Amino acid sequence: MSESGTEHPKHQQPEPPFPSQDDEHPGYTDRMEPRPDHGEDSYRGSGRLQDRKTVITGGDSGIGRAVALAFAREGADVLLTYLPEEEGEARETVRLVEEAGRKAVPVPTDIREESECRRIVDKAVDEFGRIDVLVNNAAYQMSRPDGLDAIPTEQFDRVVRTNLYGMFWLCKMALPHIPEGGSIINTTSVQAYKPSPHLLDYAMTKGAIVTFTQGLAGNLAERGVRVNAVAPGPVWTPLIPATLPDTEEFGKQSPLGRAAQPAEMAPAFVFLASQEAGYITAEIVNATGGTPLP
Repeated sequence: MSESGTEHPKHQQPEPPFPSQDDEHPGYTDRMEPRPDHGEDSYRGSGRLQDRKTVITGGDSGIGRAVALAFAREGADVLLTYLPEEEGEARETVRLVEEAGRKAVPVPTDIREESECRRIVDKAVDEFGRIDVLVNNAAYQMSRPDGLDAIPTEQFDRVVRTNLYGMFWLCKMALPHIPEGGSIINTTSVQAYKPSPHLLDYAMTKGAIVTFTQGLAGNLAERGVRVNAVAPGPVWTPLIPATLPDTEEFGKQSPLGRAAQPAEMAPAFVFLASQEAGYITAEIVNATGGTPLP
């Protein structure tokens, strides 16, 4: 660490190789080594989202948990969605939000169903009266090393319905309840620009999210609703040992030589949700560890 208290970014979080590990989908935080950092001991809020009412899909673990924690410490109330089998993970996120003194509303659901997306929005409006920030973060991926030939229709359908249909429905249903100055933040990926053959269907959806984000931003600019996205590179979340083989060297391919921790993604979401980003819309914030993107 330097005299100013800064540290080389490559060394400020765990570096590969990691212990060999795999898990059943959707993956569980407590089984991971090293345990992901969501900012529990590091994130300090400053009131940037005071009294905002927010919805975060996939808020039980990984990037979603880190964003929920950061939003709460910035003063926001949080409705978080998660799969029913992730109940234990969601309870921890709820604890972190409530520990920050904010309201947490956990909603077990599956956003592949249009009726469930309606239920999420209705619940948020019932609890909060409005939705200031919608974060479309929930996603599904499954590695298929043999590429296209190995992707079954069932998997393709799940990837598309989770990553695209759910986002589309939630944006459409939430919009009447998002006031001027509100925002939508989508989670895309480095895969949108540099697709890995073993994640072909997932990468395809992430490219579509970029296009959707930029197009919707133009659509909603006159209404005063900003639409942006964050494009993470490799991030150490429960989805990794649950969906990818050979996690020992995960993240080593990035110029910084390691995967990000979820806590390193959260500040980008906070900034895009804040009033300081009032002139920023249709943007993709790349957080890739140095991988150049268009």
